[in-house]
Amino acid sequence: MTKLSVNVNKIAVVRNSRGGNMPDVIRAACDIEHFGAEGITVHPRPDARHIRYDDVRELKRVLTTELNVEGNPIPSFVDLVLEVVPAQVTLVPDAHDAITSNAGWNTVAHREFLTDVTARFHEKGIRVSIFVDPDPQMVAGAKACGADRVELYTEAYAREYVDDPAAALAPYLVAAEEARRQGLGLNAGHDLSLVNLRYFAEQIAWTDEVSIGHALICDALYYGLENTVQLYKRELKF
Repeated sequence: MTKLSVNVNKIAVVRNSRGGNMPDVIRAACDIEHFGAEGITVHPRPDARHIRYDDVRELKRVLTTELNVEGNPIPSFVDLVLEVVPAQVTLVPDAHDAITSNAGWNTVAHREFLTDVTARFHEKGIRVSIFVDPDPQMVAGAKACGADRVELYTEAYAREYVDDPAAALAPYLVAAEEARRQGLGLNAGHDLSLVNLRYFAEQIAWTDEVSIGHALICDALYYGLENTVQLYKRELKF
């Protein structure tokens, strides 16, 4: 069954908007684990506008499920990951001022860089996933870089799903099949929600993990956090 990793960045956004420690990001992450999520995802950025580097350190101390740290492997990020040693690092090529991730890696053009970074993380026993668009060439390129998994950037799928689910999924199915052919694990994330998650997981049943934050935290405002985690897990059971 596909695992659910909950991105807690949006909880940190609320905390940071007023200062102090309300809501408590660490407590919320532990509660999310208790409610059934198989992992916690964080995406620290250099401006610390949501998750901070110290949050990542504290989460590693208290979590019992997998910690997935995603971000652009700038030197400070690399140092943090090597210090914390999460279960997984997801390499994302976002600019320092990006509102949110908006593209996958060109794993061909950046092969040398990604290969070097991946090797450094492997020395610490960290599983490496590379964030890519649904392009078989980029998937194969991730394998050439030494990655263990790819994470398919699902914004286009989510956007186009409402008009034609099959057409929206088509390029992702091709990319997912290439990942399986290459012997890569498969993750997915970005704008997945209660509306579109089940179809993706049913059609690409070998997806190892989905990382969901924005939609899940928004739904939690209406349904409550515990119930919302269970609703998302239900979408992954079929």
